[in-house]
Amino acid sequence: MALQTLIHASPIDYAILIVYFAFVLGIGYMARHQISDSLDFFLSGRRLPAWVTGLAFVSANLGAVEIMGMSANGAQLGLPTLHYFWVGAVPAMLFLGVVMMPFYYGSGVRSVPEFMLKRFGPAAHLVNSLSFALAQLLIAGVNLYLLGSIVHALLGWPLWVALIVAAIIVLAYITFGGLSAAIYNEVLQFFVIIAGLLPMVLIGLHRVGGWGGLKAKITEAAAAHPGKIVPASQQLDSWPGQALSGFDNPVLSVIGIVFGLGFVLGFGYWTTNFVEVQRAMASKSLSDARRTPIIGTFPKMLVPFVTVLPGVLAAVLVPEIAATKAGQTVSGGASGTVTYNDSVLYLIQDLLPNGLIGLAITGLLAAFMAGMAANISAFNTVFSVDIWQHYVKKDKPDEYYVKVGRIATVAASIIAIGTAAIASNYSNIMDYLQTLFGFFNAPLFATFILGMFWKRSTPAAGWSGLASGTLAAVAVWLPSALGVYSLSGQGISFVAAAAGFVVDIVVSVVVSLFTRPKPAEQLVGLVYSETPKESLQDPEEKNQPWYKRTVPLAGVALVLVIILNVLF
Repeated sequence: MALQTLIHASPIDYAILIVYFAFVLGIGYMARHQISDSLDFFLSGRRLPAWVTGLAFVSANLGAVEIMGMSANGAQLGLPTLHYFWVGAVPAMLFLGVVMMPFYYGSGVRSVPEFMLKRFGPAAHLVNSLSFALAQLLIAGVNLYLLGSIVHALLGWPLWVALIVAAIIVLAYITFGGLSAAIYNEVLQFFVIIAGLLPMVLIGLHRVGGWGGLKAKITEAAAAHPGKIVPASQQLDSWPGQALSGFDNPVLSVIGIVFGLGFVLGFGYWTTNFVEVQRAMASKSLSDARRTPIIGTFPKMLVPFVTVLPGVLAAVLVPEIAATKAGQTVSGGASGTVTYNDSVLYLIQDLLPNGLIGLAITGLLAAFMAGMAANISAFNTVFSVDIWQHYVKKDKPDEYYVKVGRIATVAASIIAIGTAAIASNYSNIMDYLQTLFGFFNAPLFATFILGMFWKRSTPAAGWSGLASGTLAAVAVWLPSALGVYSLSGQGISFVAAAAGFVVDIVVSVVVSLFTRPKPAEQLVGLVYSETPKESLQDPEEKNQPWYKRTVPLAGVALVLVIILNVLF
């Protein structure tokens, strides 16, 4: 029986959805009146406070990756999935706030590729702009596909109708209000998502007999299916994380997670992905921009308890997910065959009464709309500012580029309907997403970190390192996709990302030694050694209390994440 025939939303569930959508479109319409130029449309006029941009920073990432991807990983692998948050996210977010935001914000750029233009020149800028734009269209398709699948499965709408309706709603409020509409909606969506998912977790824990009962059931299931289910000891402890890394050797597993996930993929994603950086760049001051990702680390540390834990619960509470984990093929789910991506859907079906169903559906819709909106708003900025303005139509009036941004938003929403088909081929959506991050973010991080801290890195090294790193990541991944070799978990993504990073560094260093660097005076504000230290921090910050100062706040977050890694 298909999942869509098992859930019947009541009038109260639909009422909750209608109220939410009214708020979303209303926020977009009201934000429209704040737009007078391209800075307003693309970066909210740089006037938003840190607590707003900090929550939006987390909410922009609280889409398909967090909800379906992390719950799927939780169901399949267990607690090692926590590494995506406490190793692969928080340290990189702290580094972004403390070290990198002064360069982004202080240079006055409107996008990450525009920073590449100033540091490395047009060739590296064009390579980065095109690869980033492609990545956002692919990832927007992930969010849209999962959003459409949920509406199809839980409300009974045809999938193509669900995709089009979801795309139109996101399109409407981004086109109306630009980045301000996206950010304000992301703050609203953050609270809606938590309110939608938390009751499911609490009811699920009660159903299994608390944390102790959950551990007992995982142990029982693993013992009943040896060789098919990850051993209970690996599911219930995040370290050394062999289930996630794919390496049997504990030492290699820890190295793979710390270097492959924590450094290459984590730092590569959080410090160079304009979807996230754009939120911080919309802040009203340098101090607020630096604190944006740091403020975001505090809710980020808690997010796995409402994303990973539902998947872990589904693996022992939902017969269909348990059978899938044991290697059986089960009919049902959002696509006709049950996959780990269906974990949250089945929990909603099995655990929640009417009313709470509407709240949970609203939370999921909010999550995927937040994710898609973040991708689309970042795409329209890069397309309009970095591609169209630089290489197609220069020196046009400001309102012309705002119009181009709105047209790009429409085009991206339509294209995302097409790229959603690619995402439908993966039973665990995290496999697909980590592959994309390895292709696009890991090489970019290598280029950035080298260019920001080594003044000898040349413009020729910028584009050649970036291109070769991306090709290297694809070259490592492709034989695995063709079945030549494989690693369990997301191991192949870690290895491909590491290869892209290393090749990028090596090529960049070699090319730099044989080509001419930029003069030192052109690197002020772009390279650490050439930038006056006083320009890297807000002079007013020293008079603020500790929780409004960048470094002390980052220190507290670092201590908390270390404690969480020790406890779990």
